[in-house]
Amino acid sequence: MRKSIRKFFLRFTVFDLIIIAMVAALGIATKPVIVPLVHMITGPLFIPGGAVAGGFYMMWIVVGTGITQKRGTATLIALVQAILVIAIGVFGTHGIMSLATYLIPGLAVDLFLIISRQNCRNIISCFFAGMIANIAGTVMTNLIFFKLPWIPLLLTIAAGALSGGLGGLLAHSLIKGFKKINITGFRTTGRKN
Repeated sequence: MRKSIRKFFLRFTVFDLIIIAMVAALGIATKPVIVPLVHMITGPLFIPGGAVAGGFYMMWIVVGTGITQKRGTATLIALVQAILVIAIGVFGTHGIMSLATYLIPGLAVDLFLIISRQNCRNIISCFFAGMIANIAGTVMTNLIFFKLPWIPLLLTIAAGALSGGLGGLLAHSLIKGFKKINITGFRTTGRKN
């Protein structure tokens, strides 16, 4: 067990780990700004604000994965976010349950990328990775806390899917910008670090 964990972490360079820490922190830092803004718009329309806001702070999971181009990045970002939220008790904390509500979206993105054999290299994989992250987060939050009836739950998931997909598109734009200035998991020769 210890050897497999060590082998997993040896795949990541120091650069990768710095990117993972930075995007995890950005995801946590943007949440308290995005959620109230989204609630101002969605509240009067009776649209679930948390599901809509989720797409725009979960996009950082996609950004980190797109920059490092390594399997397991999404899960590590989500784990770092969960630990940060539990340790410092930031906005929207669910206590120890944050481990599940934050970790599941990262695991879902990594599972999607393994099954689809993608790595957030194109707009389609980024769109679906963002969508899947936000759907997973929305479903987990509902299972643990809200327990909505089926119809409101389906509407919430639909809003979360749209928001997550839009967050994935925004993440793709950021990844392209980072690639232009050569801040990605690929060197200019196109080979992995």
